[in-house]
Amino acid sequence: MAAFLVDTNILVYAYEPGHELKASRARACIRRLGAAHNGAVSAQVLGEFFVVATRRLRPPLTATVAESVAINLRRAWPVYDVTATAVIEAIRAVHQYQFQYWDALIWATAKLHRVPNVLTEDLPSGRLVEGVRFEDPFEPGFDLARLD
Repeated sequence: MAAFLVDTNILVYAYEPGHELKASRARACIRRLGAAHNGAVSAQVLGEFFVVATRRLRPPLTATVAESVAINLRRAWPVYDVTATAVIEAIRAVHQYQFQYWDALIWATAKLHRVPNVLTEDLPSGRLVEGVRFEDPFEPGFDLARLD
């Protein structure tokens, strides 16, 4: 079972040339999670990664490179589908916890698959919601050893 569901922003930073400190940290997170078999993504995250990497990064990744990254992640880590149940849970979280919808969908996917942590910079680090904790690996003091 994966211990961390990785948000899109972590994957994107690994390929963003303008943020070398974050890029280095993101790559270290991905490597450690891979080595420990502790990482997972959702189908949503793979799709978001492809769009952001090919349209918003400067310079953007080619579609071929972004596709290869997504395929390699699919081979290496569990990929959780977006289900109707996850969508309904996400909608509830938007209302109940004031999440943005896409963040709520990642939270709901983690919750439904019993992944106890979401690695993201989009929500306050340490926040615990219905058994899922948000962790920001770019925050000072975040110990990469937690990913092992």
